[in-house]
Amino acid sequence: MGLTLAEKILSEALGRKVEAGDLVITSVDLVMAHDGTAPLAIKSFREMGGEQVKHPEKVVFVIDHIAPSASEDVSKLHKLMREFASEQDIRNFYDVGEGVCHQILAEKHVEPGMIVVGGDSHTCTHGALGAFATGVGSTEVAAVLKTGKIWFKVPETLKVTVEGELPPMVTPKDLSLHIVGTVRADGATYKAVEYTGETVKRMSVEGRLTLSNMAVEMGGKTGLIEPDEATLQYLESKGRGAGKPLKSDGDAEYSDVMSFDASKLEPQVAVPPTVDNVKPVSEVEGLEVNQVFLGSCTNARVEDLRLAARLLKGRKIHSDVRMLVVPASRSVYLQALREGLVEVFLEAGCIMCNPGCGVCVGGHQGVPAPGEVVLSTSNRNFVGRMGCAEAEIYLASPATAAVSALTGKITDPTGWRETR
Repeated sequence: MGLTLAEKILSEALGRKVEAGDLVITSVDLVMAHDGTAPLAIKSFREMGGEQVKHPEKVVFVIDHIAPSASEDVSKLHKLMREFASEQDIRNFYDVGEGVCHQILAEKHVEPGMIVVGGDSHTCTHGALGAFATGVGSTEVAAVLKTGKIWFKVPETLKVTVEGELPPMVTPKDLSLHIVGTVRADGATYKAVEYTGETVKRMSVEGRLTLSNMAVEMGGKTGLIEPDEATLQYLESKGRGAGKPLKSDGDAEYSDVMSFDASKLEPQVAVPPTVDNVKPVSEVEGLEVNQVFLGSCTNARVEDLRLAARLLKGRKIHSDVRMLVVPASRSVYLQALREGLVEVFLEAGCIMCNPGCGVCVGGHQGVPAPGEVVLSTSNRNFVGRMGCAEAEIYLASPATAAVSALTGKITDPTGWRETR
């Protein structure tokens, strides 16, 4: 019996064949923590008797969740991270303003075949580059800092096959929401979700990152896509190598196989309070919104900003709407500046924020008021997300977000004219 992509990556890392259900201890190629998880990891590292990080060159620290700091207490945590990084010679340190941890890893660090763990559940994003990437707790991060290794149960794999061409104004985010709504929040618990099919193969790497990012919203351990020429071109454009591009075997055994027809899909929205409560936008169209958020590790890449800007260009957002635009990283922000996208957003009446996670997690930016409705391009809409337990968070694509900001209510972007 052949191996799935997840089994293949772990087998390659261990130098022997492993299959779903096996318990393994493997070396880690990259470990990441941010200001929401690194402080506890540092504390746990000390409590474990840690004195010297095993492989500082494999460690990435990012300050992105409450950045810039919103309080003295947060500033102390940031200082702790800076001092620990200096003490342990952790040179892959990204301070305030560099961007969202997952975008930074995609741009600068992750390559196919890697074993990547991060103190954040959306570390699964990097499966889009053909890496076995998964989120872990802060104490597990501490153990990796101390030993350079981690244990896993090799996951079963859910194969998701998508065929057909996405209709106009239907994006990888809409597809991702539809898949989550179908599989449900616990439908892929501790499974690798392997995305395949012609639709995925035609998708840009940025779109694939969106798909893999939301695998955890189905309970997935990771979300994997086989590396191909598009992957290698993306890596080359970032000045990086090809790593170890691996593919699943034709006779691999999957726990389940699900098929989707992208050509029949329409714009989707996740209705609060759960990510898997997904409906076509047309079913909730007309609901007034107070705030629109274009950003997060799901949809704040250049491709997303371009799409929103084409819809906003020459138009003004509704007078009753606040639209916050948060590029995923400094490099994305710079590219948006070079292409004139920032000018489009500002002229349309949007608010530009520094790269980071602040609006998404509700730590200190864009916190809504009780009773307000937010339309977000992020990945979670739980009660209390974005900082207010009495606000309602709807999740949608950059296209739906942009046209809804223009109309002041949730609006299906189908048929809207883009300006160039």
